[in-house]
Amino acid sequence: MIGQLLGKTFFKATGWTYEIAPDALSDPKQVLIGFPHTTNMDTVRAMALFNILALPYHILVKQELFKPVLGQLLTGLGCIPVDRKSSKNIVQHMANEFAQHERFTLVIAPEATRGKNGEKPPIRTGFWQIAKAANVPVVLMLADNERQKGLILGKIYPSDDMQADLQQIQAIYAAQGIHVELPQPK
Repeated sequence: MIGQLLGKTFFKATGWTYEIAPDALSDPKQVLIGFPHTTNMDTVRAMALFNILALPYHILVKQELFKPVLGQLLTGLGCIPVDRKSSKNIVQHMANEFAQHERFTLVIAPEATRGKNGEKPPIRTGFWQIAKAANVPVVLMLADNERQKGLILGKIYPSDDMQADLQQIQAIYAAQGIHVELPQPK
């Protein structure tokens, strides 16, 4: 209840609003991805929104931030450290986390890096691999900085064709004016 109040106060103070597509968050377990990832404030706004919605969440965060005090705070906020240099089978680890919980929302920014000099690197596909391994949907979120609005656009269920699923995700974001750079098929 305090989290909801803090989230609502944060949104009101910053002038942001939010909109959620019907049934987008109807599953008890999901991988939630967000675009574009332009600032760390995207994460703060997402956390505020999840508190408003009373949606327990976990966010993969680079392990370099997990130092004394800040690390304890991040853990308390539902953050999970990840070594970006060595995946150490994070897909299977997260699939196991999903299996151990009745409700579990994992939040990932697939761009991973915000790019240097404005360049947009291709998205990383770990979110899809985790959702596929855990048999959960991928929920699509957008931080519309221009309109100061957080949007949850809908969801897809991973199929056996990752490239087709990524193209579907790309099309959903393109309809909102957001270009998602897909990795080249191997």
